[in-house]
Amino acid sequence: MPTADPLRQDARHEAWMRLALEQARAAESTGDVPIGAVVVGPGGEVLAVGRNEREACGDPTAHAEVQAIRAAAARLAHDGGGDGWRLADCTLVVTLEPCAMCAGAIVLARIPRVVFGAWDEKAGAAGSVFDVLRERRLNHWVEVFGGVLEQECGDVLRAFFAAHRSAGADA
Repeated sequence: MPTADPLRQDARHEAWMRLALEQARAAESTGDVPIGAVVVGPGGEVLAVGRNEREACGDPTAHAEVQAIRAAAARLAHDGGGDGWRLADCTLVVTLEPCAMCAGAIVLARIPRVVFGAWDEKAGAAGSVFDVLRERRLNHWVEVFGGVLEQECGDVLRAFFAAHRSAGADA
């Protein structure tokens, strides 16, 4: 896996990631995979949060990133700020490297920065399997900061899947 460049990371990345981890842990209450996301505005203010809700909503697109992006866009539209659905000058913080669907949503929302925790060796689209966020043939490119609180983010996911494997063995 690529490694994070601590010299390029904003000092706030870890604080924001801790907020995303809170959302990830909240996703477990509905049986969803514990992934959390936060959209941060240009001034560092939290605009919206999201967590995986595929099980809770019965919606395969209800990934943490999509939920947070939808909520941030709705807030900006309601508040009359920003440029409608474009989340320019915002930062998306998520506990797991975005998948291809979420990476596409990030590009379409014009989010300029993504900070993520654990790398996804099976479905990641921010540098591990694919690199949709920095694909030069697209009309928008994203600055990516990966590996922020990587161990902690990965531990939450590993514990979730270990518990599910154990529960399946007990059945």
